[in-house]
Amino acid sequence: MAEITEPLLPATEAPETSKPQEPALDFDPKTMRKTKPGVKRLILTVSVLFSFVLGVPFIYKSVEIYRAPLPFREIESLSAEIDSKPFQFPCRLQAIFIGFDWKSSVATLESSILSQMTKLTSQTPQCGTCSPNHTVSVVLNSNSYCLQSRTASCSPECGAIRSVELDGDDEAVDEALESVLGGCSGSNSGSGGEVYSVVVVNRGEEVRAVVGKYRHAWIVGRVSEAEAVSRAAEIFVKVFVNGGKEEGLIHGEFMPVGADGTVVLSFNLLNADPRDWVYDWDFQSVDETLLAPIIEAMKPVANISVESQVLYHMPKSSLSFWDDKWDSYIFSTKDLPFFVNSNEWHLDTSIATGGRSKMLHFVIYIPSAKECPLLLQLPDGEISKTNSFISPMWGGVIVWNPQTCRKDSESKHPSRHTISHQDLQKVFEVFMGQFRQLFGFKSDNLYVGASGTSSLLASERGFTVWELDVLSRMHTCFNLHSCATTLGSLSRLVQSLPRMIIMDEIGKQVKYSLEAAKLAQTNASHGVYNASAVSSRQARSLAEDAFFHPSIMSVSYYSFEHCFAVYSPFFLPVSIHVLLAAVREWRRHKQENKKYLAWKTKVVSS
Repeated sequence: MAEITEPLLPATEAPETSKPQEPALDFDPKTMRKTKPGVKRLILTVSVLFSFVLGVPFIYKSVEIYRAPLPFREIESLSAEIDSKPFQFPCRLQAIFIGFDWKSSVATLESSILSQMTKLTSQTPQCGTCSPNHTVSVVLNSNSYCLQSRTASCSPECGAIRSVELDGDDEAVDEALESVLGGCSGSNSGSGGEVYSVVVVNRGEEVRAVVGKYRHAWIVGRVSEAEAVSRAAEIFVKVFVNGGKEEGLIHGEFMPVGADGTVVLSFNLLNADPRDWVYDWDFQSVDETLLAPIIEAMKPVANISVESQVLYHMPKSSLSFWDDKWDSYIFSTKDLPFFVNSNEWHLDTSIATGGRSKMLHFVIYIPSAKECPLLLQLPDGEISKTNSFISPMWGGVIVWNPQTCRKDSESKHPSRHTISHQDLQKVFEVFMGQFRQLFGFKSDNLYVGASGTSSLLASERGFTVWELDVLSRMHTCFNLHSCATTLGSLSRLVQSLPRMIIMDEIGKQVKYSLEAAKLAQTNASHGVYNASAVSSRQARSLAEDAFFHPSIMSVSYYSFEHCFAVYSPFFLPVSIHVLLAAVREWRRHKQENKKYLAWKTKVVSS
């Protein structure tokens, strides 16, 4: 039999022998683990948290309010510049003395006029007036010589003024002086402001002073050197600069011009009782002949439009009483508040006054037969010569009594009439005086000053050239102040409400308003009154448009806290759970990794 033998082992393999038993390590499953902890749970939890974090910018973008950038620094600079010092204009005075043989030099006369003007000028600089450093030039034209100031940039020829007959009709003298002195005004006057001339002629005994329709005045009579200097300085300061008002310029906020630079003149013919009579008018002819020149002259200050209507009114009560002294019904001006503000006045408001336009009412009130003739009594007991009154910022009223009112009142049937053109022209002359008063000027043609009385020529355009200069300077000052105030309020409002919508249109309006304000300042510094008034009006209008933009008036301006309160109930609970889960998973991972490191350290040390 074959011998069963065990297979031979390779030489390299030794028979397995029993190894010595390794001592067992102390393993605590609570503080140790033999495998490295995984990071899948941690990555998953952190990914969910990261997705929430990434969603925050998208949520914020979805509720973001569009805000066009506004030039806050430029607005603050404009406000500071206007508030720091009163806005004043350059003006130039030209005094022409004819027929005087004075020993004083031209420089001495200049110094005397400047000194007198300083005394007449208010110590507190007023906005809209001429700057204190007036430019004064003197022309001394005697019988034997003719001297001119070195500062005179535009002076007439010495013989030109002598050729003007100053003793003639005032209108003719005014036109003749304009033909000689007119070249020193307007575009020919340079960049130092308009030139205002006062011509003093030593002729005759009686002293007479007249202020023309343009930018000149003349004084004729025997006056001394001191009196001539005093009257010339007073006319320049009190008339040409302050507009003939003793207390100076009126405040610009009381000028009846809308914030958008427009004025609507509403002319109303009010028949008190159509059962007695009905009066009509030919308003179109008056509009074309009397109102058109006024509207054209006032263009630098305001855009004026005109409307008219005829109303029929049934009065319920009367405030007049019969006076045997005047043989008429008397209405006291003390009752004007009741007369103007009465609910019985039904004056339709034009759609043209929508927005920020200003409407001025001018009413011809034709009393009823029971009150005809109706006269207005002044506070001093006298009867009003014009039988009219004004209400500031509202308009004016004329009580017009028909000449045949008592005769027509006896008729049983109401008669129809048309106010004649002559009567209508007289009425509108009174309206023009009221219109001037509403803008701060006198309705009469006299200026009574400390050195004497001066006659003021009236213009067919309602306002003389020098009066329009006063309006332009005053209106420019007020418009720039209003523009700076409005833009400053808008700037503070926008910065206080971070979630206010600022459209691109608002940004453009603010930009153009600042540009127009800068242009108005430049024109004013160069003495271009009309251009500065137009630019300042545009600046104010654009600032008002920006401030009252419809998008700014929205009610969706909620704060960030409000936004957080609205969205937090939706996202806060989930976000807290995700954040807490991520924190717990991070802590678990750190704890498990700590167990693994503890086990690994124990194995190495053993």
